[in-house]
Amino acid sequence: MTNAPAPAPQGEARRAPRGPKTSGRFARAGLPTAAFAASILLWEGLVRLLDIKQYILPAPSVVAVRFSEVIPTLWDAALVTGTEVILGFLWAAAISIPLAYLIASVRVFEITFYPLIVVLQTIPKIAVAPLFIVWFGFGTTPKVLLTFLLCFFPILVDTLTGFKALDPRLLYITRSMGASRTQTFSHVRMPAALPFIFSGLKVAIVLAVTGAIVAEFVGSNAGLGYVLLRASSNLDTPLIFSVLVVLSILGLFFSNLVETAERLVTPWQRKH
Repeated sequence: MTNAPAPAPQGEARRAPRGPKTSGRFARAGLPTAAFAASILLWEGLVRLLDIKQYILPAPSVVAVRFSEVIPTLWDAALVTGTEVILGFLWAAAISIPLAYLIASVRVFEITFYPLIVVLQTIPKIAVAPLFIVWFGFGTTPKVLLTFLLCFFPILVDTLTGFKALDPRLLYITRSMGASRTQTFSHVRMPAALPFIFSGLKVAIVLAVTGAIVAEFVGSNAGLGYVLLRASSNLDTPLIFSVLVVLSILGLFFSNLVETAERLVTPWQRKH
């Protein structure tokens, strides 16, 4: 009769399952970082090897130096653009979500407003920007309005899809159990629609940054779009890249905010 192998110590038995998870987390964080660093090094090497002019394509080291020189300017501009993004996005969410619920719940609203919304959706939003400048001047209002328009339709469509995707039999069950409209909305309809709503919000927040920048292109005296135009007219390519870096950080920041809110509001959607 052969001897059975000695059992592993208790501490080792606990640590064993954690190895794959730890390596998986390291891979998810380390591989993108390594790829990004390799891309920067390749960019730097090619610019120096091919002797590319700075006004055509500056090296990352040149961009970093220029970025450090204009940090106060970029910070002030980012605050202006960020304010426009937040205001336009919040207004779009505050109006489109209740409107989508009304369209999905009340047949008269669907017949009356939905065709009009579809027609308005076909109008290029960027083409309306000059009108906003004429009507409201060069202040914050036209930028917020254009951002609102770009955010409104994705949120509305996804929210409407979420409210209509609910199985009608669930509504019949809640009514048969004596649930009020408020209870049905808060416990059935809204939780079922939340994943769709956040899907629209995640698309809209990216479009919000684009909308604010485009509106600043059309007419402004502040913001990242204004800095970008000024740098382009002066052939200051390192400054252009610096603004693009700030825009990327801004977009990632707002996207992460929406994703964090989604994880907090819809904990049942978390992946284990």
